[in-house]
Amino acid sequence: MLRITELRLPLDHAAAALRASVVARLGVPDTDLESFAVFRRSYDARKKSAVQLIYTIDCALRDETAVLARLVGQQHVRPTPDSRYRFAGHAAADWPADRRPLVVGFGPCGIFAALILAQMGLRPIVLERGRSVRERTRDTWGLWRRNVLNPESNVQFGEGGAGTFSDGKLWSQISDPRHLLRKVLTEFVKAGAPEEILFVAKPHIGTFRLVGVVEKMRAEIEALGGEVRFGQRVTDVLIEAGNIRGVSLHDGTQIAADHVVLALGHSARDTFAMLHERGVFMEPKPFSIGFRIEHPQSIIDRARFGPNAGNAILGPADYRIVHHARNGRSVYSFCMCPGGTVVAATSEPGRVVTNGMSQYSRNERNANAGIVVGIAPQDYRQDGRADGPVNPLDGIAFQRCWESRAFELGGGTYEAPGQLVGDFIAGRASTALGSVLPSYKPGVTLTDLAAPGNAALPAYAIDAIREALPAFERQIKGFSMPDAVLTGVETRTSSPLRITRGRDFQGLNVRGLYPAGEGAGYAGGIMSAGVDGIEVAEALGRSMLGIA
Repeated sequence: MLRITELRLPLDHAAAALRASVVARLGVPDTDLESFAVFRRSYDARKKSAVQLIYTIDCALRDETAVLARLVGQQHVRPTPDSRYRFAGHAAADWPADRRPLVVGFGPCGIFAALILAQMGLRPIVLERGRSVRERTRDTWGLWRRNVLNPESNVQFGEGGAGTFSDGKLWSQISDPRHLLRKVLTEFVKAGAPEEILFVAKPHIGTFRLVGVVEKMRAEIEALGGEVRFGQRVTDVLIEAGNIRGVSLHDGTQIAADHVVLALGHSARDTFAMLHERGVFMEPKPFSIGFRIEHPQSIIDRARFGPNAGNAILGPADYRIVHHARNGRSVYSFCMCPGGTVVAATSEPGRVVTNGMSQYSRNERNANAGIVVGIAPQDYRQDGRADGPVNPLDGIAFQRCWESRAFELGGGTYEAPGQLVGDFIAGRASTALGSVLPSYKPGVTLTDLAAPGNAALPAYAIDAIREALPAFERQIKGFSMPDAVLTGVETRTSSPLRITRGRDFQGLNVRGLYPAGEGAGYAGGIMSAGVDGIEVAEALGRSMLGIA
């Protein structure tokens, strides 16, 4: 087959125009085009009155060799790459029960690590501290509706990981020479996700659909001999002479294993502390902090699409913006959720954390995104020194400080502190909502997020965000509208530490331990976490199966 890229057509083009454009680009009679399929569809909305759709097409021709020879040198026509997934190994048969690998955590990374190991025949055992996805959903609603937090089953912990209660974004900008992103998408479709995720440029599933997808992937792992155990919190790792020998659980049970995948997620703070105490090598890393901002989705649609706002193909508009502030800080949008809601995402009592979520339909009234400021380990070190190494756990202490402050500012009931953008920029407390109603549940308490001596974020973050909001207005008209709402705080943008690993994916000082995914500092979202899970599982499989 041949692949055609950068095939541009008007937003309202007729169905027949796509085939005609393919034939014209290749310079062949229509009868020579045997079949074609859309591999990717995106859009160019820089000219709002004339939005274009951009296609990547795979097509079968009567004489492909002759067409390639005639079009040699044309960068937008080339052979279709083989994106089928392959593992350079062999499946194990009747793998010994006492040598099964462990996967700790069942978010996107853990799911794909377990799936690949199961497809190899290695019958992994998954240990997930939270509950199954449907039980977890009920627990999460307990916080959102009744102000009751379950520390072991919430937005962060449980089957599906933090990505289950998000926009379900299924795109990533990671380098992907082996087409592993395609493997992730294919498995999602196999588990019931809509087939359109295979070709739209920025695919997503949404929370409710993710629930069913996750359940079917678990069933596939179990059908292949794997086992998923819920309510299994790992409290210790068993290490002998620099080699992993198993784990201990909260009930005192020990499970022997020579190969353990750590797919913890970015909020497993107690597990990070235990690993640090056991001497597992880790290091601090940068992350970001900020607020959630909400606008009417219609404002974003008009700013991005102009007269084409509301077009069914374009859907609700998203955005991605950045501002470099005078104080040297970068402010940027994070995890933008079109037509979504701001959600309570804490996993610890007495703390408030915000995140964003969308359903597949993306039809809620508001758009929301994190507006966050990048920070470095030196910003959050706890010892007061100006230089020297930073404790890897200092980022967690920093996050907890501001999450506790948000809990207090919100009234101590898991309501979140909020402020209107106009008041935030002007430096005054908000006392009444305007046209934008915040979506965060259990609720929002209006306050002054920048109050001297009692601000919701460090002064450098407040100053940078206050400067950035009017700058973003120049990119998206209406962004700094006075009635837009800021809700605090956004602290869990990524893991505050990295459990460093070598080129063989094993921990630097513990053989057989495979740090993986977002919690280990090697991913940032569903897709990159899934890809990392695949690569870690392959490395572990090569080790267990004796493949060079």
